[in-house]
This record gives sequence, structure tokens and C-alpha cells, in this order.
Amino acid sequence: MTKTMTEGGPARLILLFALPLLGGNLFQQLYNMMDTLIVGRTLGVQALAAVGCTGSIMFLFLGFVQGLTTGMSIVTARAFGADDRDGVRRSFAAIIVLGAGIAVVLTALAVPLAKPILRAMNTPPSILDNAYRYIVVIYAGVFAAMVFNVLSNVLRALGDSRTPLLFLIIASVLNIVLDLAFILGVRMGVAGAAFATVLAQTVSGVLCIGYIVRKFPILHVHRADFRLTASELWQHARIGLPMGFQASIIGIGVIILQIVLNGQGETSVAAYTAAQKIEQIIVAPLVSFGMTMATYTAQNYGAGKLPRIRQGVHRCAALSLGYTAVIMCIAMFAGATLVGLFVQDAPEVVAMAQRYLRITCLFYPMLSMLFILRYTLQGLGQGIVPTIAGIMELTMRALGCLALAPRFGFAGISVAYALAWPGSMTPLVISYVLTMRRLLPRQRT
Repeated sequence: MTKTMTEGGPARLILLFALPLLGGNLFQQLYNMMDTLIVGRTLGVQALAAVGCTGSIMFLFLGFVQGLTTGMSIVTARAFGADDRDGVRRSFAAIIVLGAGIAVVLTALAVPLAKPILRAMNTPPSILDNAYRYIVVIYAGVFAAMVFNVLSNVLRALGDSRTPLLFLIIASVLNIVLDLAFILGVRMGVAGAAFATVLAQTVSGVLCIGYIVRKFPILHVHRADFRLTASELWQHARIGLPMGFQASIIGIGVIILQIVLNGQGETSVAAYTAAQKIEQIIVAPLVSFGMTMATYTAQNYGAGKLPRIRQGVHRCAALSLGYTAVIMCIAMFAGATLVGLFVQDAPEVVAMAQRYLRITCLFYPMLSMLFILRYTLQGLGQGIVPTIAGIMELTMRALGCLALAPRFGFAGISVAYALAWPGSMTPLVISYVLTMRRLLPRQRT
């Protein structure tokens, strides 16, 4: 059901909205985590490295999809906050049109580029073929990812963060079953894990469609809603495309890091893969708090309640930083135990992964604020500054990696990965302060 975030205490609204969103983020991570866990424990460290080295180029395209759809749904949230039902329907229609067209383009680009990108990344020959078998299936399923992300983000824009969580739980359970069936039963190897992910995501998209048809009349678009003007399409593209490109820019930085990492050998790749899976899980609440601020900000901006935006940022920061203190302790002292879930009989891999977590966790407070400020600015419709922040993240990560890896090896790569966060946060802080100074005096006059 729809839910407004323009009335009531911001802390309570943010927390209640973020909790289902957190569940959704965790279960979305579970897709790839289960692939990694099952592959690592059944097919070995080499197969684990093959799947792991595709993470950066997977994000290059799928991160674009996530950023694009999150950005376009901000227009929907604004219309909903302003109680403009016709605007909500026409926004949904615009997102469908743009999402379908962009999905076709992305698939046409990604599939033929998969192997050349892996080779350009200096992927070790011993894992190249398995890496390609995995990523080409994921790329071929971009349309399924687009469908689910479009529908789930539109539902969240209307205040419903619970339903996407439910469908992700169903899809994640299905993904585990299909992983085991395709890898152990049909003996499809790493490609089986990729097929399981795509099929599970397709199911979650179909479930979203059925739910919207039955429960969300506000999203029942008609033929007239698709008679969109160029201005309406541009309104969505103006916010969505920069957010998509920002994700891809960040992905390029990770690819550069992966290239340097691949030169360190299979052990380093496997350690980075295992540590990244742990980190993605424990920082998922930080992402959820940030994403909550996009919807919260957009709805309140649409309703003209600008002081609530700054109030929400303060409340969200308190919640997020409190959680950050907990995960810093987990990463510092329990990292090796968690890495052991993915790796057996490889003490060097476990030790290297633990080292990565102990280094990057020191930067988690900055990562927490980065997500909050980035999504708040995006909720206000700002695309340029978050994109600049993405470029800063790319630059800091690439330069740090090239400078530190030759001297410090895997530890240098770990530091370089985290250095991107303070670099990215700097323009976001400046823009947020200036934006609030500009908006709030105008609100009081």
C-alpha cells in the first residue's frame, strides 16, 4: 500500500521504511552471495575466483540499471508527495518506455563486450573461461534486472518498501534451490549459478507485475498515459541517466582495481571476493538508509516541506552512524570467522580477506554519510554533483591503487578501495550545505 513520508516523526518514518529496504538489499546481495558460497564450496577456489572477478564488470551494467531506475522513480515520488495521481501514472509510463529501450541497448552492448572486457582486465587465463560463462548469462538477463528494478523502485517511491522485500525473499529461496539444481544436479558449473540468478530475478519481476495489477490502481496506466511529451521523458532521463552513469563511473574504478588485483594472482582475487561478499552484507543497512533518504526527500520536496528534509538527514545520520559503530567491531574482530563461510582449507585467503576488512572498516563512518548525502541530493533532483562525486570516487580509487599496489600489494589495494569514499564525500558535503542554505531561507519567506 502507498505510504506518505510527509507527516510524522522523521526518525520513525525513516527507520520503518529502511527496515524492509534493508531486507530487500540483503536478499539482493544473497543472489550473488549464494552463487559465491555454493561455487566456492562445491567447485573450489579457482571457480570462486572466476565468479568473483566478474563482480566489477557486472556492476558496470547492473549498477547502471539500479541507478537509472532509482533516479527515474524520484519523479514518481515527487508527484505522489504532491498528491498528483495523473502525474504518478504518467511518470510510471515514462519509466516503462525509457527502461525498456535502455534495457535493449544495454543487452546489445554487454553480451558481445563480455569477453573483451575480461581480457582487458588481465583476468588470469586459468579462470577466464569460467568467468566468461558466468558473466555472459548475467548480461543476457539484463532485461529481467530492469523489470524488477523499475517496478520495485516505483513501489518504494509510493512508500511501499515491504512488498519488494517479500518478492526478493521468494526469489532468493528459489535462487538457492536453482543453484544447487544447476550446479550439483545438472552439472552446469558456474554458468548454472548465473542461470539461477537470472531466473530467480525474472520471477521477482513477474510477482511485482501481478501485485501492481491487483493492489495498486494508482499505477494502472492507460494508453493515454503513454502519449508522453519529450519534456516528460527528459524530466525522468535528466535525473535517472546521471544516477546510472554515476554507478557505472564507480564501476570503472572498481574495474581498474580488479585489473591490478588480477595481476596479484588467484589467491588475492579469491580473498578480495570473499571479503567483498562479507562487506556487502554488513554495509547493506548503510545503503538502505541512503536509499530511504531519496524517497523521503523527494516526497517532502514535492509536498513543499523543505525543513523536514534537513531534519530527516540529521535523524538518518544518527541511526546510520550508530549502526556503523557495530559493524566496525564485526569487521575488525569477526572477519575471519565470516570469511570461513566461503573458503575452506585456504588459510592464506582467509588471512588476506581479514586484512582487507580491518583496513576498510576504518572508513565506514564516511561511507555512511556518503550514502545519506548522495541520495538526499538525488531526491532533490540533483544529478551533476553526485556524478562529480562518482568521478572523484573513480579517481581516488584508481590513483590509490596504482600508487599503493606496487609497494604494498594486497594491503595497498585494500587501502585504495576505501580511499575513494572520503574523496567522493567531499563534493557531496559542499553541495548539501549550499543547497540547504539556498532552499530553507526561501521556505521561511
